[in-house]
Amino acid sequence: MNPPALTTPLIHPSAVIHPRAVLHESVQVGPFAVVGEHVRIGAGTVVGPHAVIDGWTEIGCDNVIYNGASIGTPPQDLKYRNEPSRVRIGDNNDIREFVTVNRGTDKGSETVVGDKNLLMAYVHVGHNCAIGDNVVITNAVMLAGHVHIESQARIGGLVGVHQFVHIGRLAYIGGMARVDRDVPPFTLVEGHPGRTRGLNWVGLERAGISDAAGADRESYRLLRQAYKLLYRSATPLEKALVELQALAGNPYIDHLHTFLSRSVGDPARRGPTPAARKRPGGDDA
Repeated sequence: MNPPALTTPLIHPSAVIHPRAVLHESVQVGPFAVVGEHVRIGAGTVVGPHAVIDGWTEIGCDNVIYNGASIGTPPQDLKYRNEPSRVRIGDNNDIREFVTVNRGTDKGSETVVGDKNLLMAYVHVGHNCAIGDNVVITNAVMLAGHVHIESQARIGGLVGVHQFVHIGRLAYIGGMARVDRDVPPFTLVEGHPGRTRGLNWVGLERAGISDAAGADRESYRLLRQAYKLLYRSATPLEKALVELQALAGNPYIDHLHTFLSRSVGDPARRGPTPAARKRPGGDDA
């Protein structure tokens, strides 16, 4: 791919594009956008007005980056020593107004956004974060450094996520939650601080896991059983994980077990979100 001439109709005359940036000939760049020296952008991607794409940033195909977004800028980390680090973004993402995506802190490290994600306005993706595929992050969510989000997760508006937290596949986090622990796959977390309220039944149903005719009823049954063991029994978590192995062989149970085992066993992780307390009337506290 060769850098486009500044006279290309798809590049607005007021855009500032470094001559060594590499843009596919089909890339569109809006008014007053800035594209830095080490940037590579794939076919069909649209860069909106006043967006800034800088640093060692690679963006795939058919993304839409809206006005005012800032991607590939240095990490907000006092340890950063101006060494080359990266942002890598896949294909078919919608990155809305004023989203910020910082690159990694250490030399050669990277912040990664996968494919088919929606990052709504004012989302901040901190240094060394990793976001999977088909993730929806609602307005004004703040992801601190080293946050990992697995595919198909959903995060409500105004959520704050602590550094090094991992959020599991098909998890749902309710709006305005404070998330300071790992969020296990398939669960729903709400509150300040965030607490596990149940399984993410809406997300699971959309993924074909329910007791409806034609759905994956076996996974539905096993996940219900696993949740009761982990969050509604008095069994300590370490013992519950051993008992959970008895349900091994189902891909959802295996993923849940692996996630929780790493959350507990890795000293860099913060441990899983605990269950919400029960009020005397039976509702979650």
